Amino acid sequence: MAERVHVRPISNEEGNRLLRILRRGTGPVVTWRRAQMVLLSAQAMDVPQIAKVTFTSEDRVRDVIHNFNTDGFESLYPRYKGGRPPKFTESQRDEIKRIALSRPEDHKQPFSTWSLSKLADFLVDKGVVEDISHERLRTMLREQGVSFQRIKTWKESTDPDYEAKKERVLDLYALADGKRERRDGDSDEIVCLDEFGPLNLQPHPGRQWACHGGRGHVRRRRRRATFKRPHGVRHMFAAYDLRADKLYGHIKDRKRRGEFLASLRYVRSLHPEHKRLAIILDNFSPHLTTKTDTRVGDYADAHNIELAYVPFNASWLNRIEAQFTGLRYFTLDGTDEARQLQQACPQRRTGSPPAPNSSTPRDRAQNGGRGRPARLPPTRKSRSTPRSACRT
Repeated sequence: MAERVHVRPISNEEGNRLLRILRRGTGPVVTWRRAQMVLLSAQAMDVPQIAKVTFTSEDRVRDVIHNFNTDGFESLYPRYKGGRPPKFTESQRDEIKRIALSRPEDHKQPFSTWSLSKLADFLVDKGVVEDISHERLRTMLREQGVSFQRIKTWKESTDPDYEAKKERVLDLYALADGKRERRDGDSDEIVCLDEFGPLNLQPHPGRQWACHGGRGHVRRRRRRATFKRPHGVRHMFAAYDLRADKLYGHIKDRKRRGEFLASLRYVRSLHPEHKRLAIILDNFSPHLTTKTDTRVGDYADAHNIELAYVPFNASWLNRIEAQFTGLRYFTLDGTDEARQLQQACPQRRTGSPPAPNSSTPRDRAQNGGRGRPARLPPTRKSRSTPRSACRT
């Protein structure tokens, strides 16, 4: 039976030197891997075990140990020839890029992410390159358009009627923008509807014009760093009239089906009953008609309303989503309201033409697409927010 291969007895100084090589983390990868194999052998680990830990072959482990027993520490350092550094061929570059873009699990590696050190070690073990430093590997990948990026989420609509719903919503937009002629049965008014919130009673971060360093005769405003939130949250049922280019709001304590029906009645009251009204909305459960609760569908049929639902997981088709950025920017950012009533007032101010804060295409163009939120007209009387208290 052949004698098992082990490293020769090493002194305490040699052991510390091997440990420093492993901890340093710089220098050639080959030196680091060879020092690791020698140190594991000095720790009474057999060749098959070392091969499993270092993810390499047993023959290579034996060669490294034999070379160390013969030449000592000189065998740990690769013997490069003089001249310019070795060039990597196109086939090597393509193979490095292919492996970097693959998953470690595809190569039976026990980790989920390639780091530069792990990728360099794997390339050396597989014989793709003889040796490569971490910095050279990084620059080579960068030259080929590969960088270390965060994994992003991804979602696809599972709606079986995705195309039909999408085309219907886009057709309504074309009608509202005047890009197609009216046909029999078309809606007279088109409104986008969605919920905005939750609205918290707390200091909101924002921006302001101030002197450099906070100096000047007008002190820079501050916001509280400590606060409590004992009053809960509120929600705003927002409606964006595409033809009038105006945003309306209906503030409620909760957003159940009953509150949605109240906002639906409010939107219906903005236009005469004889005009066909199309409402674009998402698939939030209070918006839907179910087998046990048909109030939404019954109200729409009885009051000349078409409910155009966007596909599942496709709320980006609703044009009101872009209006919420401006609404938050101009009415919430930089505020510190102490009561629910005070926070509701700037979002339910009475407005009459001309409205200086109305949302127009010119406003949105000047503000990078954010737009300025329209002054919201008064809603019907509510127990939580009396109309008279919000007048300006």
